[in-house]
Amino acid sequence: MLPFILVFASSLAAAMGAPAHSAETKPVETAAEAARPVTTYARLTSFKEESDGKLYVRLKLIPRAKIPFTVQAFRVRNRMLLAGIAEGAWVRFTAKHIDGENTLTSIHIAPECKRFQECD
Repeated sequence: MLPFILVFASSLAAAMGAPAHSAETKPVETAAEAARPVTTYARLTSFKEESDGKLYVRLKLIPRAKIPFTVQAFRVRNRMLLAGIAEGAWVRFTAKHIDGENTLTSIHIAPECKRFQECD
């Protein structure tokens, strides 16, 4: 009886224009695509150098939804990235998760980006 039901269901689905099997193949995201940096707007709030020589910046991120602003710390491995950028400047940056820390990969001065408005 069960094989008859399966054959009937498959032929009914085909007659209605639906595929006999609903399994769709979705593109699988590779590790490189998942780890690609995302450009974000923020305001640089402060610099902090720890006793072991690690440099961190605190960035006030611009939210894309109706949530409050958030401040996050990012490690700066290349101090030259911060050349000419002062505290309080609006920036556009990319970061990656490296060695368990959020790490800046690029940062540039940008025009002020206002909440709930499109940024350049």
